[in-house]
Amino acid sequence: MKNIGITALGMYAPQRVVHNQEFESRLGIEAGWIESRSGIRQRRFASDTEFTSTLGVKAVQDMLSRDPQALRDVDLVIYATCTPDAMFPSTAALVAGQVGLAGVGAYDLSTACSGFVYGLSMARGMILGGGAKKVLVLGGETLSKALDQNDRDTAILFGDGAGCAVVGEVPEGYGLQDFVLGADSAGGPALYISNLANAFPDGTPMRAEPTMNGREVFKFAVRVLGDSGAQVLEKSGLTNAEVDWLVPHQANIRIIEAAAQRFGIPMQKTVINLDRYGNTSAGTIPLALHEAVNDGRIKDGQQLLLVAFGGGLSWAACTLKWWAGTPTLNPQNSPEEIDA
Repeated sequence: MKNIGITALGMYAPQRVVHNQEFESRLGIEAGWIESRSGIRQRRFASDTEFTSTLGVKAVQDMLSRDPQALRDVDLVIYATCTPDAMFPSTAALVAGQVGLAGVGAYDLSTACSGFVYGLSMARGMILGGGAKKVLVLGGETLSKALDQNDRDTAILFGDGAGCAVVGEVPEGYGLQDFVLGADSAGGPALYISNLANAFPDGTPMRAEPTMNGREVFKFAVRVLGDSGAQVLEKSGLTNAEVDWLVPHQANIRIIEAAAQRFGIPMQKTVINLDRYGNTSAGTIPLALHEAVNDGRIKDGQQLLLVAFGGGLSWAACTLKWWAGTPTLNPQNSPEEIDA
């Protein structure tokens, strides 16, 4: 069977930096309290002319600036997002048309924060099934445009950003190994963004505003991150000790600490960047992965564990052996630092 893995990476974060102090002056929430409760110091907000497709295009352009051949043979685009530009055309198609991939298959994937890992799974399956040669997988959001910026429960947590990865054939011994995917709509009322319906199938009313029950989401996240991580390690025949880097969804530092402790991986082996980007939903894992590769933490041959949870409620985990055989996957060929 072919070995399928990541062959290129790119990322983009909007230029506008929003510090906690902005919420302190506007909503009366102390900046230090936000950081102590969430681990977030700042986040990025898209400009009035930037949308989810814009961020995706710029992430791809970042990738191409370091590897002009990265999109060669890509014949499918998957964009994981819960803030698409439109119901249709898909945001994936809008990106494809601007990066030289007009005419290839393209679709959006909606599992909120777990979407990028879902996308990696879909890409691997399409390639192994003969439906694609290489797949461009994006994860990105412009949540600042969707949220009520006066909602004290959600406005302080989320930011905008996008990352992308090309998935294709890699050398033997490398690549994506196993996946665990799940969803439970019974938890939907705890975290959702409504659209056309005004109630869930069981009759529970939906609010017009994006809604989160922080306490319920915290309990769910700690449990499902730990469980799915343990499950995918067992499925892959791996132990906690064999994981070189845990790359989790960047939702809340307390959730990450509790989940990491649950399956026995120390924080020293956990990639964290939510302090500078906040929760970018489907964008968090590709942004964190890109950063850790770019600064040299993630090296060729290392064992990675990716875990995420999202609205829906959904979850996803995967294992992969890292291959650093192309320019965007080698820090020596991409020395620029991500802005702090």
